[in-house]
Amino acid sequence: MTADVLAQLSKDRVIAVVRAPDIPDAAALCAALRAGGIHWIEFTRTTPHLAAHLRRAVADSQDGVGAGTVLTAQQAEELIDAGAQYLVTPGCRPDVAKAAAAAGVPVIMGSLTPTEVGVALDLGADAVKIFPARAVGPQYFRDLAGPFPDVALVASGGITADNAAGFLAAGAHAVCAGSNVVPPAAVAAGDWPEITRRARDFTDSLRAAPSA
Repeated sequence: MTADVLAQLSKDRVIAVVRAPDIPDAAALCAALRAGGIHWIEFTRTTPHLAAHLRRAVADSQDGVGAGTVLTAQQAEELIDAGAQYLVTPGCRPDVAKAAAAAGVPVIMGSLTPTEVGVALDLGADAVKIFPARAVGPQYFRDLAGPFPDVALVASGGITADNAAGFLAAGAHAVCAGSNVVPPAAVAAGDWPEITRRARDFTDSLRAAPSA
């Protein structure tokens, strides 16, 4: 991930993670999140027909549209072909890292322990997603900053409007907003005003956190 992309993520500070059994209009979903102040959207492989949703979202959106829960090189290549601008893995996945590097696409690689963070960096991760963040809390990010002061850490798992600012204040580069911002039922129903409201509430909660 280039320095300018990392700088933009640090400025925006939020990635909306979409896990929904059905997405009636991926471009409209992106627009709803953007209206609420969220410009990075991760569509996950747990949603059927993900490649088609990515194509629709990328064609109509200038937001950072990525693909998550990527486990294999084949999946990585398919999703990159569909337009994914970055990939996210739930753990250290060497084959995904190789496929992304070959295509020049950044990777946010999942880790939890310091050893896993080191492995992710060795594999070429551009940022490291600490998952599940709620299991370790904000102080863990302060602790990781000791041995990894220059690593872009992303807090994922259990992040809400009530605790997101705490993770950012503790050193997280960005946080992931999940079902509390993009509830699967609201996505499936195409309730874009509700998603915009939730996104706005989430981004408003971050004002207490210092900028990176």
